[in-house]
Amino acid sequence: MEVIKNRTFDEERALYGRTGIYVKDCAFDGPVDGESAFKEAKDIRVENVFFNLRYPFWHDDRVRIDRAELTELCRAAIWYTNDVEIRNSKLHGIKALRECSGVKIDGCDIISPEFGWSTRGIEMKNSSVSGEYFMMRSSRLHFDNVSLKGKYSFQYNEDCVFENCDFDTKDAFWHTKNVVVRNSVVKGEYLAWYSENVTFENCKIIGTQPLCYCKNLRLVGCRMEGCDLSFEKSEVEATLAAPIDSIKNPAGGHIYVPSVGEIIMDDEDAKGEILYLQS
Repeated sequence: MEVIKNRTFDEERALYGRTGIYVKDCAFDGPVDGESAFKEAKDIRVENVFFNLRYPFWHDDRVRIDRAELTELCRAAIWYTNDVEIRNSKLHGIKALRECSGVKIDGCDIISPEFGWSTRGIEMKNSSVSGEYFMMRSSRLHFDNVSLKGKYSFQYNEDCVFENCDFDTKDAFWHTKNVVVRNSVVKGEYLAWYSENVTFENCKIIGTQPLCYCKNLRLVGCRMEGCDLSFEKSEVEATLAAPIDSIKNPAGGHIYVPSVGEIIMDDEDAKGEILYLQS
């Protein structure tokens, strides 16, 4: 593997099409303001590198990034790329990841609106995220110990598992399919509307009007705080571990609760049953 150390690049396509290079202690920055530094490259290792220019990793294969800083000016950094590992790095440009597959992210700080769109197969752990429309239309996600702050997250996702996470995000999980959320906190309004085959296990759910218009929704041992007008038009099987504010017109299934502040059943098509757990 060719080693490139202690250099600064600012030209267009500085390392275009290269194969088998290890870039260490370098910077992609400067007055020429060139784009697409690693485009069409393969077998790339990057360590302790500063990125301040646009579109560095497009159409690449087998990329390893460790202790890198991608600034706000490094927009649309990683697109159409396969087999990517990113560790201990800052991804601070808009649309930092899109249309990729086989991605592993560990110990990263992500500040990036529209991150992760249409990406297949992401393992993310021990990371923090800030940004709107996070992971739109992506699939096969597995997150562990990830914190998120930003609206409209995980919309149209499929085949995903989220564990030990803390999500502060409204309108999350809309139109999702085949999703499991375990041992997590999910805070935000209008959670998971129009979803299908979604399960929450041992979670804390916070916010108004959650879990409406769902099909095959399951809740196991969850606590729901500030959750009024819950489960409207949903087909649901739920066992709650704490009282809930209100339940409105569940379409079908069974909701087991210790107690409920208000039950609204004013729709003749609402066939769901609310049952009280034995103390």
